[in-house]
Amino acid sequence: MKILLVEDEPALRTTLLGSLKQAGYLVEAAADFAQAQEKIMLYQYDCVLLDLTLPDGSGLDLLRALKASNSAAGVLIITARDALDDKITGFDLGADDYLIKPFHLSELNARVRAIIRRRQFQGQQQIVFRDLTVLPDLAEVQVRGAALALTRKEYDLLLYLLANPGRVLTKEAIAEHLCGDTVDAADSFDFIYTHLKNLRKKLQEKGADNYIRTMYGVGYKLSTE
Repeated sequence: MKILLVEDEPALRTTLLGSLKQAGYLVEAAADFAQAQEKIMLYQYDCVLLDLTLPDGSGLDLLRALKASNSAAGVLIITARDALDDKITGFDLGADDYLIKPFHLSELNARVRAIIRRRQFQGQQQIVFRDLTVLPDLAEVQVRGAALALTRKEYDLLLYLLANPGRVLTKEAIAEHLCGDTVDAADSFDFIYTHLKNLRKKLQEKGADNYIRTMYGVGYKLSTE
């Protein structure tokens, strides 16, 4: 799961980055309006953590730009301002939740998990797809009740496929989802083939055959049949 953190306070940004990465998220950060605007125009995110007060612009304007781009990302506003008008405007613009500083990291992580569940899996505590059962809050996967051990990248890849059943995902989209903006420096997408091959093998070993289909010259999709 990929998160964009928009926060101008260096100490808080560092703390939140560490906490979210420890929770297993791929996290990118922007320290100001200009950096954040560039990132939301270039990349896709599952969730955006958005400070309203930035040195060179308003977080609400970033929220407007995000929604104008038809992004499917959930948005959690994090701000020191407890102004009712800001809350109402944020929700009217499409924000999912609002968190006032200071807050506990455990609450932040819980709200991020809830937003991602609502956005991608209709709030389900567990995701059931054919013979697969996924418990997102525990990062656990089962095949017909048997535990499936995956690396973090394999797990993120499986969740990305599960969030888009039957939809063809290009290798570029998969690479960006797994690696964020660092994928721009990649010489090739060979690492995608490695993760897909390993995920397929582990699924097949548990009896889950033909789940991931290769669409030659296009990408990959999770078969619904």
